[in-house]
Amino acid sequence: MTNRMHAIISTGRTAVVTGAAKGIGAAIARDLAIRGMNLALFDRDGEALAAFARSLETDVLAVVGDVASMDDLTRLRDRTIARFGAVDLLINNAGMMRKAGPWDAPEAWRETLDVNFTSALAAQHLFVPGMIAGDRPAAIVNLGSKEGITTPPGNAAYSVAKAGIKVLTEQLEHELRDATGGRVSAHLLVPGYTWTPMNFPGMRETDAKPEAPWSAGQLVDHFTARLLNGDFYVICPDNEVASDTDARRIRWAAEDMIQNRPALSRWHPDWAGRFADWMKQ
Repeated sequence: MTNRMHAIISTGRTAVVTGAAKGIGAAIARDLAIRGMNLALFDRDGEALAAFARSLETDVLAVVGDVASMDDLTRLRDRTIARFGAVDLLINNAGMMRKAGPWDAPEAWRETLDVNFTSALAAQHLFVPGMIAGDRPAAIVNLGSKEGITTPPGNAAYSVAKAGIKVLTEQLEHELRDATGGRVSAHLLVPGYTWTPMNFPGMRETDAKPEAPWSAGQLVDHFTARLLNGDFYVICPDNEVASDTDARRIRWAAEDMIQNRPALSRWHPDWAGRFADWMKQ
């Protein structure tokens, strides 16, 4: 697996990155450019995308479009294949944060689901068959969230979308293993708290980073090392939450069902104290 991933992330190979103009997508794209990969970058902010593409010292195709549009994603695929011939790495990074609750109208959920979940499904539909039909290693990375694993209350639409990404990526990896013998693989990147415009609207690159979040560069260093190791789950810590804390939170959430506790017991008034005590053990 390690040698296969090194063959993918190498000079002359091609990566597609959605939501690439800023934040985690831009940081991943910059790292891949340094490693010599050709890049097809996709974002709806055309001005920011063009400026970022000009800053990279590699062969870059910049495509402006909306990940919620199948027509725009199809155009991304067609232009990428026409320019580079094949895609070796697909990074489904595009995301957005808009709150919608469990009994809000479906219309309030639609954009969150389309951008955070359906866009990745659509990109897989467009790019994965070509990867399977090809004759060389390839990989897909989908951006999940801890909110899609422990599903804290307060942002149901986003949690549902990211829970869907987790399940979709697990299913994709299983099917690819059967279909290609592991030549094509899927991976789930779960960021921690990160200094990005999504978490800090209005931030500028020149602003001082708060202490708690990781920089996007720190996240990418962690992610790339884990990806080159062939890991499926890449769950990132940050400056406030260590990996062992994440593991205990995930275990507690999973055991709600096993132990027949109330839904989201970590935040339930009868269980919150017990959760806090358990975390101290």
